[in-house]
Amino acid sequence: MGEALLARQLSAHPQMSVTSAGISALVGYPADETAQALLLEQGIDISTHRARQLTGAMLRQVDLVLVMETGQKRAIETIDPSARGKIYRLGEWGGFDIPDPYRQPRAAFEESLRLIQQGVTDWSAKLF
Repeated sequence: MGEALLARQLSAHPQMSVTSAGISALVGYPADETAQALLLEQGIDISTHRARQLTGAMLRQVDLVLVMETGQKRAIETIDPSARGKIYRLGEWGGFDIPDPYRQPRAAFEESLRLIQQGVTDWSAKLF
């Protein structure tokens, strides 16, 4: 959900690209059906998304890494210590983590989506 919303927000800036990968991804699997449905309600189709595993090589190719939770930041720093200084929470500016709604009811996905949208808005204001 974060990748899709941030990509839409940054679409007016073709010099920027957005991609996602997980630290414990179910590689090759699509986004959760609830996440797909929520975004489709906003006109965003993520049905072709497939999960990828984050690698050190990926980290070295990017300028900014946005994570959902503080624990993910620490885990990524373990994968590649040289990434320190470019890893931030999506909720950094609002001081919040975004919980993973996986295997939870729709309400958990809705709350995570609300927080993701807030984080995207906050980061967009900082980037431009």
